Amino acid sequence: MTTVVDASALVAALVDQGPDGRWASATLAADRAAAPELLLAETSSTLRQLERRGVLAPFEAAGAHQAALRLDVELFPFEPFATRTWELRHSLTVYDAWYVAVAEMVGGRLATLDRRMARADGPRCEIVVPPAPH
Repeated sequence: MTTVVDASALVAALVDQGPDGRWASATLAADRAAAPELLLAETSSTLRQLERRGVLAPFEAAGAHQAALRLDVELFPFEPFATRTWELRHSLTVYDAWYVAVAEMVGGRLATLDRRMARADGPRCEIVVPPAPH
């Protein structure tokens, strides 16, 4: 099976030692990974924000960034998914819709920490999120 991973799940897998990070790591390890090309830019941006806020030390952010670049993830360009992302515009951002469209096309599931995305109307793929905290 293929799992499309969004930036929230990838960042959690890379830097979160808690339940979300463990879930994301296990989810990514279980399947072949795919994503829009946007994944690496969003991941880099999030790691930068975490470093600037002091959540991650510079060496931690840099290490996570390098790990993200080394991951074996099949990346997809936007153009083939432009029509589908536009169709989903009323319930998802274009960026989130791109992840959904890739998951639909590869016949896989989408892994995210974004529960709002999982509840959105319109996606025709399974969207998996970590278990809710107790």
